[in-house]
Amino acid sequence: MVPPSSTPPPNPQQIQQFLSSVLSQRGPSALPYSEDTKWLIRQQLVSLISNYPSLEPKTATFTHNDGRSVNLLQADGTIPMPFQGVTYNIPIIIWLMESYPRYAPAVYVNPTRDMIIKRPHPHVSPSGLVSIPYLHNWIYPSSNLVDLVLHLSSAFSRDPPLYSQRRPNPNPSPSPSPNPSINSSMTSTYGQHPPPPGPRVAATAAAAGYPPSPYGRVQHPQHSQARPTSTDDAAEVYKRNAMNKLVEMVHGDIIGMRKAREVEMEGMFSAQAVLRRREEEINKGLKEMQDEKEGLEQQLQVVLMNADVLDSWIRDNEGKIKNLGKKNNNVDVDEAIHCVDVLSKQVLDSTAADLAIEDVVYSLDKAVQDGVVPFDQYLRNVRLLSREQFFHRATASKVKEAQMQAQVANMAARISHFVS
Repeated sequence: MVPPSSTPPPNPQQIQQFLSSVLSQRGPSALPYSEDTKWLIRQQLVSLISNYPSLEPKTATFTHNDGRSVNLLQADGTIPMPFQGVTYNIPIIIWLMESYPRYAPAVYVNPTRDMIIKRPHPHVSPSGLVSIPYLHNWIYPSSNLVDLVLHLSSAFSRDPPLYSQRRPNPNPSPSPSPNPSINSSMTSTYGQHPPPPGPRVAATAAAAGYPPSPYGRVQHPQHSQARPTSTDDAAEVYKRNAMNKLVEMVHGDIIGMRKAREVEMEGMFSAQAVLRRREEEINKGLKEMQDEKEGLEQQLQVVLMNADVLDSWIRDNEGKIKNLGKKNNNVDVDEAIHCVDVLSKQVLDSTAADLAIEDVVYSLDKAVQDGVVPFDQYLRNVRLLSREQFFHRATASKVKEAQMQAQVANMAARISHFVS
């Protein structure tokens, strides 16, 4: 990572202008964040600076492990860390990666030349990369930078990640203090002054086998008396490490259970989609069956009406059959069937004449082929017969149309009878 390329002024209004400017850039200099999340990035950074003025938003070049470099936003500065009744500053850098805020940012502890990272530390790697449960459980869009800093302060207060290096004193005093002073370079870096002589947290670190703490003090305790000197014995250190280890194990188990539940949920969602598709198919089939049932019911009504018409016709003609049976066996064909009305009689006559003319034309065709009838006489007869046949067919068509209208009116009357 290289030094920041631009540093905004500390004024809150200018910081907002700086964020609006860098997030609105287009072209090759645009930051690699999604357009629909830039407003949320700006809002979270403004909220972070409002709650923690010691952090400043900047843009800098981040180099990935594969050598790829990209220009990103970062929050550089210090965060407060309460430790044994005193609040110290921890220098950190919060990198907003390309996938932020949908995925967690990258947090690094940024020690000065006079600081070293505690090894081993449950949440900080030797390279300074911070790993806490809040980063692993990052949830978009509810997770934010302010809560991240709160969790970082809480995790560091349980186990500070940095210590100051021991340096030889070039000007030893006649009566040196038994505890080295807190590193003054960090306090001057972040605008603070070295604390007055007195008991130091370094005594605790020395008793536990660690170098003295480098954290510059942000605020003094409310009381004015000297702070009591406390020591961490090996049992306390072992207990704290064991608790941290248990927390990591529980966190790992929770992550595993969550992944298993996510897999189960994915399976349930797939099954739900299949069931919904089958439900749609069943509803579609049911609707088709209902439509078919309605069509069959309509056909049944038509069949019942036709059956009623046939029964009426049979009842009306039973007497005629008996009267024909009493006569001689020589039954007159013209007397066997009688039309019920004038229209039927007219249709019957027109149809009979049409068919008769058809037979005559057929016979003329055979006669012409056999040479019995001259061709000119054949043409005259066919012309006359065709004219007459046309009139018979037109008459039959008009009569059938009138009969259809009468039948429709009769069916409507019968339907009203059945419905009532």
